[in-house]
Amino acid sequence: MAELLAPASCPLCLGGDNRFYHQDKVRCYWHCAHCALVFADPGSHLAADAELAIYRQHENNPQDSRYRAFLNKLAAPLSQRLGTTGLTGLDFGCGPGPTLSLMLQEAGQQMAVFDPYFANEPEVLQQQYDFICCTEAIEHFYQPAKEWALWLTLLKAGGWLGLMTKLAPTQDEFARWHYKNDPTHVCFFSRETFLFLAERDGFTVEFIGNDVILLHKKALS
Repeated sequence: MAELLAPASCPLCLGGDNRFYHQDKVRCYWHCAHCALVFADPGSHLAADAELAIYRQHENNPQDSRYRAFLNKLAAPLSQRLGTTGLTGLDFGCGPGPTLSLMLQEAGQQMAVFDPYFANEPEVLQQQYDFICCTEAIEHFYQPAKEWALWLTLLKAGGWLGLMTKLAPTQDEFARWHYKNDPTHVCFFSRETFLFLAERDGFTVEFIGNDVILLHKKALS
């Protein structure tokens, strides 16, 4: 195998110590020694039109009871922790058939949606929110440092960030992990990664199962 050149910086924490992690027939993957993010080599990223073509194949129907049950893995515990209605929320990366936002709106919250392909309305990024949701989207971000920094500005002190993404397994398990085989999945977060972000940026973090992460931004003292 030809010697591979490690990326100069991690796409999440921008650290410069990125080490070879895994290689399959399609891509090479790297591991950040600072934040533990595992990420696909940037040279393997799809062009925007190819990426969009795959997203258009997703069948996210708000009337699909199974899809609602899947999203409820986040909606239910998040609603419990919000504890009240009438709050402002943002569904970031809502996809072609926004459903979580509809579910939370039905539960009494005031929802906005954003998606760079399907709901690209920059005006919703000009205000702060009591909570932000991102379901099955963070693993698609080519430069998650940018989205994470944006979320820090959009989320009010004391607010909640609710995420759904499959947590990265051990290095041995990664080779057999089906989640990495989707060509639009480029960044893989572990518990260690979220603990790093929480400590750095003033959150407490709670893991529910293997794919729901709730982060609570510390209130102003």
